[in-house]
Amino acid sequence: MSNDSDAEQGAAAADGAEEPGAAVAPAGFELGTDGPKMIVAGLDGSDSSWRATAYAAGLARRQHATLAVAYVQPVLGAATALAGAAVEETTREIADELLDALREAEHRLRDVWRVDWRFLTVRGDPYTGLARLADELRADAVVVGASEQAGHRVIGSVAVRLVKAGRWPVTVVP
Repeated sequence: MSNDSDAEQGAAAADGAEEPGAAVAPAGFELGTDGPKMIVAGLDGSDSSWRATAYAAGLARRQHATLAVAYVQPVLGAATALAGAAVEETTREIADELLDALREAEHRLRDVWRVDWRFLTVRGDPYTGLARLADELRADAVVVGASEQAGHRVIGSVAVRLVKAGRWPVTVVP
């Protein structure tokens, strides 16, 4: 049985053209070459971030990867500095509520699916916090929800900024 590509290569060699060499990965390329092993999902409690976390959990389960669910606690602006303790307590409560919801979902689904996951929280703006965590964890992929704020069409959403950074594959879940 003849292979058409073998015939084409033979014709190219007969015409004096060189055969293509082996494909070589760019120097320094490493992350994600064997499929993702670490997936970072941003979770802020919005509907789209919950959908993104669920999508990332499914991806982690299918790929046998670790899922790092990240909540970035907002930093205080100058206008809210006087209410610092109250805001910090509120963001801590949000983080606790998100972690409780994740644990409840894991408990509910434990007989169906198992995912190796961890919950991480850092302080800062969402883009910087997620980017720093993705770099520190050597993430192979980042999954975030689409922005639900109209102003982000003008100044750029976290998702757009992560994509533009170009350091990880980014999936944006609507």
